[in-house]
Amino acid sequence: MIAWLRIGIILCLLALVTLVLLPVQLLGLRYDWRLRRRLPRWWHRIACRLLGIRIRTHGRLETRRPLMIAANHVSWKDILVLGAVADVVYVAKAEVADWPIFGILAKLQKTIFVAREQKRRTGDQVNEIAARMSGGEVVVLFPEGTTSDGNRLLDIKSSLFGAASAAVSSSPEGVVHVQPVSIAYTGIHGMPMGRYHRPLAAWPGDVELVPHLMGVLKAGALDVDVDFGEVVEFRADTNRKVASGAIVSRLRTMLSQRLYPRAG
Repeated sequence: MIAWLRIGIILCLLALVTLVLLPVQLLGLRYDWRLRRRLPRWWHRIACRLLGIRIRTHGRLETRRPLMIAANHVSWKDILVLGAVADVVYVAKAEVADWPIFGILAKLQKTIFVAREQKRRTGDQVNEIAARMSGGEVVVLFPEGTTSDGNRLLDIKSSLFGAASAAVSSSPEGVVHVQPVSIAYTGIHGMPMGRYHRPLAAWPGDVELVPHLMGVLKAGALDVDVDFGEVVEFRADTNRKVASGAIVSRLRTMLSQRLYPRAG
């Protein structure tokens, strides 16, 4: 009974915050105010606080632009976590736009939706991502293409970094910065989170959203570590496979050291 009461209070408070900020964000999107980039961070911070997600950051977000963040993907909570620590926009698969609640929130943050199965639109989608970066926005890419079980980094395709290469020509200095960022769910109620409990934080594609969301709300108090890694530069003569290999290597190392500190 107490757990359900807590869930009800959290959902009501989150709905109230959303209703308060929504009109301002809609105006920001309508007139392209710079505020529309910052306002989602306030919402994400409040959402994380209400859900009991405690964030520890290590390192700093790169200050140079254009900038793309390449992060591992564990759960929908990654959106809240990264959105709480930086003013970012996301690249998401097109079907997310039709999801209840999450689709609306994604549109309010001006998420870039890509239709991976429509090869003819690939060029336009890459150009949109490049244009957003060139305009000063920090674009988050989850190069695994799906969520993992939270215990490892899945395979990554170098082709997904095509937008970084495409943005080089419009960069004043002829360079695009790609920063690997690892997201590791490491604790629950102040205790270390091992492999057994990590599925609570993770959201693999075969798990229904609503039951998973209820489980997170009931559990509360999740600790997550966000590590900002060393930037990889994309230039006109950069070999994309080599650059993406460096990104993957740094991302995998950060994630492994955070999840399995004793192994290091």
